[in-house]
Amino acid sequence: MNNEQKTTGNTNILIVDDNESLCRTMSFVLERKGYTVETATDGQEAVDRVKEMAFDIIFMDIKMPVMNGVDAYKEIKEIRPDTVVMMMTAYAVEDLIEEALKEGAHGVVYKPVDMEKVLALIQEALGNGEGGLILVVDDEPGICISLKNILTKKGYEVGTAGSGEDAIKMASEKGYEIILIDMKLPTINGLETYLAIKEVLPQAVAVMMTAHRQEMAELVEEALNNSAYTCIYKPFDMDRMLEMIAEIQERKKSG
Repeated sequence: MNNEQKTTGNTNILIVDDNESLCRTMSFVLERKGYTVETATDGQEAVDRVKEMAFDIIFMDIKMPVMNGVDAYKEIKEIRPDTVVMMMTAYAVEDLIEEALKEGAHGVVYKPVDMEKVLALIQEALGNGEGGLILVVDDEPGICISLKNILTKKGYEVGTAGSGEDAIKMASEKGYEIILIDMKLPTINGLETYLAIKEVLPQAVAVMMTAHRQEMAELVEEALNNSAYTCIYKPFDMDRMLEMIAEIQERKKSG
């Protein structure tokens, strides 16, 4: 799936579950909302369908005959890595759930299926929900690209900047909610960048980043003293980063 927002009319969804009644119910609701829906009854059939056509979103039951949902997801990821996959389960299969999420599954839907939640997850996955605006500031293009790809797949709208000056300019033009700032930047450092952005966007939540824990310790401390949310250290624990961003979003909504 590309990074542009998609409308319901050109969104293809695959529902994979050996419970045919659930497939019919979900198909009925989603088709009434304007989505194009296909179904499969086991993991192998899902893999075969994905080889034939591209789906934007797949709802995949974890426990199925022939091939379970996690194994099917791994194969699908190799065929079409951009497809958003959400796992479904009625069972306490925490090990499989954890494995699926580590492999990059978008989330988990627990049965009985709450269709309102399903619709909200679809909107989030397509980038039409309340994902939030994030700015990644790092002079390493690889870091910017990786973070943008991961966060965009999770429904966030993401901008990138390779220097503090660019970040300040972008912040003044757009109301970013969360800003990830590398401490070691060319010309002006992460602290100076953060303080300048804070003047422009006082409500934005800043998360400092660095691979140089000791070298940047004083600057990190000063940033935290000036209300930066936290500092994360490279190499990143992406699961923790995503949890933290979700926490920030929840606090902003409830605040």
